[in-house]
Amino acid sequence: MDDSHTKENHEQEENELRDLISVTQATILYQATNICKQPCMTSTYTGYVWLKELISEDANPIRCYNMFRMHKIVFKNLTHDLVTRYGLRGSRNTDVREMVGMFLHVLGHGIGNRLAQEHFQRSRETISRHFSLVLDKVCDMGKDLIQPTNPQYRKDYIGAIDGTHIPVVVPAFDQIHFIGRKETTTQNLLAICNFNMEFVYVWAGWEGQAHDIRIFYEAIGRRDAHFPHPPPGKYYLVDAGYPNPTGYLGSYKEVRYHLPEFRGGPSPTGYREVFNRAHSSLRSTIERAFGVLKQKWGILTHMPSYPYEKQVQIVVAAMTLHNYIRRNNVTDTDFEQAELDLNYEYSVDHEDANEGVGASNPYASPDMAHLCDEIAISLQNH
Repeated sequence: MDDSHTKENHEQEENELRDLISVTQATILYQATNICKQPCMTSTYTGYVWLKELISEDANPIRCYNMFRMHKIVFKNLTHDLVTRYGLRGSRNTDVREMVGMFLHVLGHGIGNRLAQEHFQRSRETISRHFSLVLDKVCDMGKDLIQPTNPQYRKDYIGAIDGTHIPVVVPAFDQIHFIGRKETTTQNLLAICNFNMEFVYVWAGWEGQAHDIRIFYEAIGRRDAHFPHPPPGKYYLVDAGYPNPTGYLGSYKEVRYHLPEFRGGPSPTGYREVFNRAHSSLRSTIERAFGVLKQKWGILTHMPSYPYEKQVQIVVAAMTLHNYIRRNNVTDTDFEQAELDLNYEYSVDHEDANEGVGASNPYASPDMAHLCDEIAISLQNH
C-alpha cells in the first residue's frame, strides 16, 4: 500500500512538472512576441530617404525612371494632381510622396508586400493601407483619363479595338473559369486605343474563358458598359477576331495581313493586300500600346495574390498611369521604343490576339464591306 501511495505521488509530481514547463514555455513565447519584441524596421535608410534622393534635382534621372517607371517631373506632377484634384492625403507618419512612391514601385516591379516592407521600412499594414488608398485615387483619375479626348476628328478612323489577357490569382475552386488558351489563369479585357497610343476605353475583369466576341457584344450592347460608340461616318479598326457591324472596319480575310509578312516578302499585290497592309499598320498602334503597358508595369505579368476586385483595379490603374505619362511627358523611353522599333508591336504576346472568324464573316454589315472596297481601291490608285 505504501508503494502504491509513493507511485501516485511520483506521477502527480511528474504531471505538475510538465504543467510548469508548459506554462514557462508559454510565458517565454508571450514575452518574446508581445513584451520584449525586437523592432524589425530599424534601418536608418528609410524608404522616404531613398525616395527623396531619387527625385532630388541632383539625382541621375535614370534612377527615378527605373524605380517608378516615370521621370521626376511626371512623378511630381502626378503627386500634385492626386492631392489637389483627387483628394489624396498623407498620414501623420507617411508623406504623400512616399505613398505614391510605394504604389508606383509595387506596380512597376510586381513586388509583394514583404519586399515593399523592407524597401520602405514600413509595416505590412502600412504598406497595404497606403497601396489601397493610392489605388482608389488613381482609379478615380482613370474616369477622367480613359475616355475619348478630342471630338474634332481629323480622320474617319478614330481608334483601334483589341483585347488582351492579364494573369490573375484566384482560388482553386474558381480557376476553371479563368483558364485561357495558354492554360493559365487570366482576366480578359477589351480596350480601345487612339492613334497616340492612349487608351480611351477599357472593360477589365472578364474571366479568361470569356470569348472576345462575347465581350465585344456585351460592351456595345449594354448601357452600363459606357462604351464610346463611333459617331456617324466614323469607325474603329478591328482585327479578324471581331465582327464588322456599322462603325467597325475589319480587314480582308485569307489575304496577307501582318506587317512582318510584307517586310519579309514581296510588295502588296492587288487592292486587298494594299488595304490590309495599311489597316495592319494603323491597327498595330493598340498592340504597341499593350506592349508599352506591360513593359512599364511589371505587376501585369507578375500579379500578387490580391483579392480579385483589386487585381481588376490594378489593370485600370496601370492604364490610367499609361495615359498620364503619355500626355504629360515630352519624351518617355518606353513610348519612344514603341514608336521607333518597327517590330515592337510584334514583340507582344500574339497568343493574346483574337482568333479569326473565318473567310466569310457573318457579322459584317454591307456598308462596311462597301467601305472596305472603296478605301482599298483608293489606296491602290494612290
